[in-house]
Amino acid sequence: MNNQKEQLDAINDIKKLMERSSKFSALSGLSGIIVGNMALVCIGISYTILGITPLEPISYLSILNRDGAIDTELLKLLIINFSVVLLASFLTAIWLSNKNAVKKGEQIWDLTAKRMLINFSIPMFAGGAYCFILFTQNHIELILPATLLFYGLALLNASKYTVEDIKYLGVLLVLLGLFASIYVDEALLLWGIGFGALHIVYGSFMYFKYEK
Repeated sequence: MNNQKEQLDAINDIKKLMERSSKFSALSGLSGIIVGNMALVCIGISYTILGITPLEPISYLSILNRDGAIDTELLKLLIINFSVVLLASFLTAIWLSNKNAVKKGEQIWDLTAKRMLINFSIPMFAGGAYCFILFTQNHIELILPATLLFYGLALLNASKYTVEDIKYLGVLLVLLGLFASIYVDEALLLWGIGFGALHIVYGSFMYFKYEK
C-alpha cells in the first residue's frame, strides 16, 4: 500500500515538473489589476480630450472636423495618451512577472517564455498592421474594436504556453471586439470595459488563485 502511494506521489511530481517545463506560470495577477486601472485612466483622459462623456455615443466622430477630415492635433493627443499607457502597461507586466518568477524560483526568460511571447506577438503584430491599414483607409471607427479582437486572439494563442485561465480573458475580449465592431459608436466605452474592467477582474482572480 505504501509503495503504491509513493508511486502515485512520484507520478504527480513528474506531472508537475512537466507542466512547469511546458507552461510559463510567472504571469502576475497584480500586473493585470494595475494595467486595468491604467486603461481606465487612459479612457478617462481620452473622454476629456474628446470633450464628451461615456453616455455620448459619438466617440470616433469626435476626432473629425466639420468637413469630415481628421483633426490631427486631437489625434496626436489621443495617440500619445494610448502610447504612454501601452508602454507603462508593458513595462509593469514585465517587472511584476519577473518578481513573481524570482519568488517562485523560475526563470523569466526560458524556452517556454519565448514560445509564449512568439505566439502572443504574431496576432499582435498582425493586429497592429491591420489597424494601420484601417487608419490609412479612413476606417477609424474600427480601430478600437480591432485592438480588442486581436489582443483577445493573442491571449488565446499564447494560452497554451501559460496558465489556462488566460484563455477565458481572451474569449471575452474577442467577443467584446466583435460587439464593438457592430456598435462602433460605443467602441471607446467597450474598450474601457475590455482593457480596464476585465483586466482588473482577471488580475484579481489570478492574484488570489496563484499568488496569495
